Amino acid sequence: MATILIVDDNPLDSELAAGFLKEEGHKIRFADNGAIGLSEIRKSAPDLVLTDLDMPELNGLELVQTLQSEFSLIPVILMTAKGSEDIASTALKAGAASYVPKRTLDSGLLETVRIVLDSARTEQMRKKVFAGMISTESNFELGYDAGAVTAMVDHLRDSLGLMKIVPEENLTRISTALTEALINAMDHGNLELKSSLLDGDDPSEYHQLRKQRMEEEPYSNRKLHVHARINRMEAVFSIADEGPGFDVSKIPDPTDPENLMRPHGRGLLLIRTFIPDVTFNDKGNEICLRISKTTQK
Repeated sequence: MATILIVDDNPLDSELAAGFLKEEGHKIRFADNGAIGLSEIRKSAPDLVLTDLDMPELNGLELVQTLQSEFSLIPVILMTAKGSEDIASTALKAGAASYVPKRTLDSGLLETVRIVLDSARTEQMRKKVFAGMISTESNFELGYDAGAVTAMVDHLRDSLGLMKIVPEENLTRISTALTEALINAMDHGNLELKSSLLDGDDPSEYHQLRKQRMEEEPYSNRKLHVHARINRMEAVFSIADEGPGFDVSKIPDPTDPENLMRPHGRGLLLIRTFIPDVTFNDKGNEICLRISKTTQK
């Protein structure tokens, strides 16, 4: 059983939806438009919002956008009518959890509500469990799978966010630094690509050689080894490649503005700008990034 707020300026549609939901034992609340609905949610948050799209004062899309900002854990299901397809699509992209056409409320509403409530409760429980986590440590091995770097960075970003080491406004910069560190280790470490190839007007030689080496030995068999240790006070990431390494004394100075205009060494510049505490092993094939909560503003 859940508390569900139905937001719709059409009382017939509201009562029809409420009738189906009450059969499942759900507690129903009503709001005649998005503005009233938002006020009701701020007074007492429901478990789920079922909203129409075309309403006065605050429409369904605007309600979804506001809830994503203020109550991101409250799932929203859209009730769509003919002619609202475009706005429904936009609302789904903005954060709505699902939709059900008004003409199929009798056959589709209850199942949609069950699915969304189950997913929302799982996510809410996950948040509660992770709120009690005091540390986490993990090891990963990456090849050249498409999307692997993005997936890895998303995972590490989520972990940082859950531990609240980094202010939310800094997470994008930290993610950029981690992405650059992984790409550098992959391209310049395992694939042994010279960043100087990017200094010319035509970077196609770099990208062509990158694609070629991903498929030929010894480069194709090399892996990245990522170790992440995160607690409530600091995060330490080490990224090691299986390449020959490089001379770390030749890293560009990130405090020199002129270096920002050079493609050569751009990745390391971004890494050291966004995460100042960076060290390398003697061989130059392992980078360690350290983030301390006490240094984050």
